[in-house]
This record gives sequence, C-alpha cells and structure tokens, in this order.
Amino acid sequence: MSVKTGQAQVAYYHAAHRLDHWHTMPIGGPWLPGSACDHLLVSLPYLHGPDLEVCELPTGHARLLWLLPITADEKAFRQQHDTEALEQRFDDAAIDPTDPLRGSVA
Repeated sequence: MSVKTGQAQVAYYHAAHRLDHWHTMPIGGPWLPGSACDHLLVSLPYLHGPDLEVCELPTGHARLLWLLPITADEKAFRQQHDTEALEQRFDDAAIDPTDPLRGSVA
C-alpha cells in the first residue's frame, strides 16, 4: 500500500467510523508485500512513550496516536480478550512495529 493510498483510506474510514484510541480498521490486503498485517490498530506511539500522546499548543492541544499494522489473528485476539492483553503480547514479544514481516503474537 502506498503512503498516499493509505492516508486516503484512513481518512475515508475515519470520516465514516470516527477512529479513536484502540479502534481497528481493515486495510483490504497486506500492509506491504509479504506482510501478514492486514489491519491497523489506533494506538499510543509506543516508540516514544505516553508523553508524546498529548502535544500542548498555544491554542489548545493535539492528540497524537499512530496506526500500528496488525494481523487478522491479532485483531481476533483483541476482540476475544482486550486491547491491553494484545499490547502486553506485543511488549512480551518485543515486536518491531516497523517490521512488515514480523510474526503474529496471537
């Protein structure tokens, strides 16, 4: 999926479903060639810690979340348990969230 296609897809989905923290969305196929990740999880920016979530601005604030590519099995695990349980599995496995070829933790 190209960056522009992905941005358009997320914007379109967000307009219809109001994505927020811990929501998931399908992306209709692999994130990148060879990847098992075919969904996105709206999540805190793991690599930078929770301090990055709220960015204070002179006229208010911005909330910064990221889209973490996940597998269909991980989405199903999240639905059966909860998002915190899935995120704990990510932590336990020390996943590289930028690796399109990472294995599923579900």
